[in-house]
Amino acid sequence: MSEIQNKVVIITGASSGLGEATAKRLAASGAKLMLAARREDRLKELVAAIARSGCCG
Repeated sequence: MSEIQNKVVIITGASSGLGEATAKRLAASGAKLMLAARREDRLKELVAAIARSGCCG
């Protein structure tokens, strides 16, 4: 069991770069994410990609 599993993590700047990579990595580790970004369209794409990967229950 991951130490981050079921922890809530807030990520700002999640629509690209380090924020996006961090969101994907933490989702894969079982964290519960709260994502924020200026570009809503890219943020929605990220959420959809995380959901498609099966990371969220």
